[in-house]
Amino acid sequence: MNRSVLFTFVFIQNIMLAQLAERNLSSEKWTFKNTKEKNWLPAKIPGTVHLDLMDNKIIPDPFKDENETKVQWIENEDWEYKAVFKVSSKELSNDHIDLIFNGLDTFSDIYLNGKLLKKTNNMFRKWEIPVKDLLKAGDNELKIKFRSAVKEGKEFAEKVPFTMPESPRSFVRKAQYQFGWDWGPRLVTAGIWKDVKLEFWNSAKIQTVKDHYNSSPELLDFNFEVEINAEKPGNYTLNINKINKTVALKKGSNKIKIPYDISGFKLWQPNGWGEANLHDFKIELSKSNKVLDQKNIRIGLRTVELVQEKDAQGKSFYFKVNGKPLYAKGANWIPADSFSPRLTREKYQKLIKDAKDAHMNMIRIWGGGIYEDDEFYKACDENGILVWQDFMFAGSFYPADEDFLTNVKEEVKDQVNRLQNHPSIALWCGNNEIDEAIVNWGYQKQFKYSKDDSLQVWKDYKKLFHEVIPNALQENLTPDKNIYWPSSPSIGWGHKESLTEGDSHYWGVWWGEQPFEIYNEKVGRFMSEYGFQGMPSLQALQSMFSGKPDLNLQNPTIKAHEKHGRGWEIINEYMKRDYKIPADFVQYNYISQLLQARGMKIAVEAHRRAKPYNMGTLYWQLNDCWPVVSWSSIDYSGNWKALQYHMKRSFEQQVILTDEKDGNLHFYAVNDGIKNFIDVNVEIKVINFDGKVLKETKAFSKEKTLESILHFDPIETQNIIAESDRNTTFLQVILKDTEGKTIAVNNHFFAKPKDLQLKKPTIKIKRTAADEIEISTDVLAKDVYLIGDIHFSDNFFDLLPNTSKRIKLSKPLKNIEVMSLWDILQN
Repeated sequence: MNRSVLFTFVFIQNIMLAQLAERNLSSEKWTFKNTKEKNWLPAKIPGTVHLDLMDNKIIPDPFKDENETKVQWIENEDWEYKAVFKVSSKELSNDHIDLIFNGLDTFSDIYLNGKLLKKTNNMFRKWEIPVKDLLKAGDNELKIKFRSAVKEGKEFAEKVPFTMPESPRSFVRKAQYQFGWDWGPRLVTAGIWKDVKLEFWNSAKIQTVKDHYNSSPELLDFNFEVEINAEKPGNYTLNINKINKTVALKKGSNKIKIPYDISGFKLWQPNGWGEANLHDFKIELSKSNKVLDQKNIRIGLRTVELVQEKDAQGKSFYFKVNGKPLYAKGANWIPADSFSPRLTREKYQKLIKDAKDAHMNMIRIWGGGIYEDDEFYKACDENGILVWQDFMFAGSFYPADEDFLTNVKEEVKDQVNRLQNHPSIALWCGNNEIDEAIVNWGYQKQFKYSKDDSLQVWKDYKKLFHEVIPNALQENLTPDKNIYWPSSPSIGWGHKESLTEGDSHYWGVWWGEQPFEIYNEKVGRFMSEYGFQGMPSLQALQSMFSGKPDLNLQNPTIKAHEKHGRGWEIINEYMKRDYKIPADFVQYNYISQLLQARGMKIAVEAHRRAKPYNMGTLYWQLNDCWPVVSWSSIDYSGNWKALQYHMKRSFEQQVILTDEKDGNLHFYAVNDGIKNFIDVNVEIKVINFDGKVLKETKAFSKEKTLESILHFDPIETQNIIAESDRNTTFLQVILKDTEGKTIAVNNHFFAKPKDLQLKKPTIKIKRTAADEIEISTDVLAKDVYLIGDIHFSDNFFDLLPNTSKRIKLSKPLKNIEVMSLWDILQN
């Protein structure tokens, strides 16, 4: 058994300083310029050079029209930023003054009052520089010169004796997606992308606070581990809420453990299991009754295990949370903007709340983006969303020279110390698809590697992801937080072992152009990536244009916002398999969304039916970084695509699922909650599209209690419907408990959407309140699409004959257009 255990008592670090004071220099008057120019222009910090150039009307918005290609000259230029700020004599009287950059993108030279302080080379590191001796009372000038990351990367690449794929991006510690992806633009940024501050302190300051679990939650053996940097040795007082402890500190770094009684604390629960309970603490460091430093922290109490045990099929891969197996449901996350400094707390909160509302309990942060802002993890903490955290390496080969490895080690240290105490963090993963890239993608043949070249690539890979990163985690994490997985996936999707152990990225659909139904066969132990593209909302499409939008599939702007080389071709190929391809643009947009949702619904249901063999399903992807045709379920404008609505239904805690194969109908009741259901039964109704119930029956199971999953006895399809009725009838399958209450409902159709013989529905909409409507139909209205620039509580749903449904609106809307699948099939 290979079992990594994470007994985690975790918390958010929102630093509230007392006598240790700080000044945010981001709000000072900043200017910037191209190093080739003389004129300085206004700049905003945090920011990027692209945003500043847009604000100064020098470049057009690269998200609009075909402007992306018009701004790519920026990546080859060098830029500099400066600010003049005042320092008072009182501030200078502090023993220590540190200049802190939380994020510099990427290669920079930092000057203070004309003196070079530091050269930086990593977007993901925190840079802390003592500057007391260089500051003066009155005006001080801070200047940062940024060198082109593209040029720097090319210079590094020239030193390697063989060609590295994805050069120069793999040589620079920078957000990899900025170099372009099959869902994102190439916008290689530079600038001060996080806050800049001065920190004033005396005698001692708190460096980090870590929670530490020594044993099981029942024993409540918990303590805080506080690291303190003391300039002056002596006795100090450490206060945690109402507990005071005198500590003797030596000069330099000190690690102090303070036991704390957590009996009576409520557990932090993942979404669907209960409340994400959080608890507040104040930690103060003082000397002679004077507070020197203070941190306010919020903790969540829970345990996490990654369980990998050999079994008859291979090896398990699942998470235990608070001692119980968790079926992980969720999506992959990419940066929510190509210019991440403009991401707001509100956007983070909305996207994570949208994930929660769709019954997700896990998000995987993909390794080609960024370590997200604190607001992202705070939102996950508050909403019960676990985080699979990749380190920022994706889909390439990476060097392993001493300078690169040292740089990565410091990056890991900075990010782990910042993030490790969030209750949402469940797993640290070394990279995205690099093991697979080395083994399966054929780069060695493409670039004519020698045997020694190939051996060097694998040696460098092992050094970075099997030594440097896990060693850095061990040095900076308490043992109870250290769950590490070297690469996602562990085995490429072309190998049979990818479905019997580890996590799996299955791309036989889309890349392999296999039919959606192949998902029923290709089920792994934990599906951490799979997906299909769909168009965004009409509102997001309109936002692609700077002027009046021309929504036409042949419009160059629409084409430019599909970054996959064969994207339209693949979408059309799949569309003609399952749907009729509409000529009308709005109808095409509608069907492309239904197509995407249909594929992912088939996948998710196949995964959930395979429980407990399969214990996780994370589709690609939740969100977008710009307006684009992509795999996302929520577009850049924040609109739910059909996929998000379908996932909300497919991710319900209790579902009743069907599978038709070999002439039989199989029924599965799945329960991902912590409550068991006694004496459950399945009622089946055969209904035609007019609403007439043709037959009623039941499915039976030898077991009566629904704990996790129940398999019901199969029923021969011919005993339910005649072959001639396959295109005109459907099953309504209802899971009920012992009291006759409905637990879950599902509708099973016997034909592909394009083959359904639908009748024209008379759809009526009645306004029941300013923010609510009631929608009804006389016959089956398949895939009802409510059109409007608002959020509907439900959309892209089946409305059964002679029924109605109430829909909440995010804001009042005067006119609501409606469409259903009949509108496409009848043309």
